[in-house]
Formats: sequence, structure tokens, C-alpha cells
Amino acid sequence: MLLFDGHLDLSMNAIDWNRDLNLGVYDLRAREASMAGKGRAKGTVTLPELRRAEVGLCMATVIKRTARPATDVPGFPGAASQEVSYGWAQGQLAYYRVLEAAGKVRMIADREALDEHVAGWLQDSASQPLGFILAMEGADPVVWPAQAESWWADGLRVVGPAHYGVSGYAHGTSTEGGFTAQGRELLRIMDGLGMILDLSHLAEQAFWEALDLFRGHLLASHNNCRALVPGDRQFSDEQLRAVFARGGVIGAVLDAWMLHPGWVRGETTPAQAGVTLEAVVDHIDHICQLAGNADHAAIGSDLDGGYGTEQTPMDLDTIYDLQRVPGLLRARGYTEADVEKIMYRNWVDLFRRAWS
Repeated sequence: MLLFDGHLDLSMNAIDWNRDLNLGVYDLRAREASMAGKGRAKGTVTLPELRRAEVGLCMATVIKRTARPATDVPGFPGAASQEVSYGWAQGQLAYYRVLEAAGKVRMIADREALDEHVAGWLQDSASQPLGFILAMEGADPVVWPAQAESWWADGLRVVGPAHYGVSGYAHGTSTEGGFTAQGRELLRIMDGLGMILDLSHLAEQAFWEALDLFRGHLLASHNNCRALVPGDRQFSDEQLRAVFARGGVIGAVLDAWMLHPGWVRGETTPAQAGVTLEAVVDHIDHICQLAGNADHAAIGSDLDGGYGTEQTPMDLDTIYDLQRVPGLLRARGYTEADVEKIMYRNWVDLFRRAWS
């Protein structure tokens, strides 16, 4: 089944981790076998594996947060300035552009291109490039709010104002606070351009401020449910209902610390915790039960988002295993139409509405 993954850090893996994503997953792991460090030799995503997994569409990110000593987060080193963040993210964009020039991927930036791409994949996936919508995780590479117009011209369509810590625009994960004056201006400009707001990683105060300030289309590219796994990185049921009310979609994420209460990063293992893909389906099901329908649930895997199989469900070897999710949903009584919504149609429909 066609799969639309709401969050993949492809250029981060290529540029920051110096990975050749043209390789097969197992060839990449073999190349990294002698490397130390989290996620090395445990990757799950490459271009051939995306095709094998029928991930015909994804939101692919550019990401480089700016370091701020008072709010820096271990494990997520930042750039020396927002200008450096911009240069870094532009380098990641250049990677996508050269892949596109080689015919390996296609940037999707409007409704016509989206409809054409989906129709092509449903008819003959083998003849189609991989499609991606350009997203930004943490808005520090937008050096000043009006520069969002330049990024729009570059094809950027989705922006999450913060990542871990505090960006130049908003408080993010592991902090408390809202939007800065610059952040409020950025939201105004994004709204005018038609950019979509990604609520993932926003601190709770910033989340609610965003819903008050921003009137455009919104989503949560990779977020799970606080009712199942406590923590400020997850959404409460109240937040989920607010996203439903705005027509938003939430992508279930596969990072194991967001799937198992009490997970200790760097210590707990998937086998110890007993985390399987059923836990991902638990979060999808919670969203559907809370909404009363399957119109707001999707997948935003975040696979290889700074980790590998040491921090994913124990029954996932590569991104290909996401194709097991439809069967798990059917086993819980989901109809074929609802399974299609969760696997790709909800994301597609959101972008079709946004780009109408």
C-alpha cells in the first residue's frame, strides 16, 4: 500500500551523518560497522528501502537549530548563529535538489503536482520518483521572519517553529514558554504565504499561542499521545482535540522513548521494554477513538532521526516494516478505507485542502 511518511530527516542523514542514501540499508550498515555512536550501523532508511517500503511520499526536512547556551540540549548541537543555521539548511536543500536533478526524487509544492504524483504511484509506482514535501524542523534557518518568503520560493511548505530547546521564534521540547515577538511575526508571514504550521516539538504554552495566532492549516508531523506515554513531547487529549477542531493530522512516531513509559534513552532497549509496532498502533487508535473517526491519524515515523534500531520497536528492522501496520489495523477492526486514510490519504487530503 502507498505510504506517506510525515517526517523523515533524509538530508540530515546525508549531510550531517555523511551517509550515502543510494545504498541499500544493509550495505549502509556494513559501511558503518566500525563506527561508534548512537544509531551507527543501525539505520533503517535509504532511497532503495523507501521504494521497497512503498513510501511514495514523505515530508522531508531541513534542520539545524542554533545553539543558545542557556537552553541548549545535550545530543542536539546547534550552529553558532542563525546565519550558520541558514547556510547549513541550504546545504541540505542542495542535496535534495541534486537528487531531483538525477531523477531520484520529486519535490511536491502544489496541488497539481501532488495529484499527479499520487495518481502515478497508484497506477505504476515503479516508474515514479520518490516524492517529498519540503519541511523545516525548528525555524532557526529562517534568519528573520520576512526571509520565509525566500524559503517559500525555494519550495518550503511546512515549518515547525521550534525543535529541542528555544529557537529564535518559540520555546520547544524540554522548555516552558511561548512565542517571541519575532515568532509572532513569523506566524503572520507564514499565514500570508500559505505555509503549513507544524506543531510538533512546541512547548505547551507555545502550542496554545500558535493556535490563537495562526489561522492557516496546521499539522503535527510526528507526535504521540500523552495519555499513553507521559511527557511534554506528547500531546494531551485536550491538545489532540484542538488539532482535530482545526482539521489537522497527527503522524504517529516510532521513536521508542515516545512509545514506552519510563524509557531511559541510552539504557532501555526495545527487547527489555517489549516495544513492538503494536505500540505505534495503540497511539494511532487512541487518536481515532478520541476523534470518533480515522480522519486525523497518520504516520510520521521519524526513523533515523538521530537514532537507529536501538531505539525503535523490536519488530522493526527497516522502514519496510511499516507495511505491517495495515494488517495490525485490520486486526483491530479498521476498515480498508480507514487503513488507506491512515497510511496516506489523510496527509494527501490535508495538503489538497491547504493548496486548494
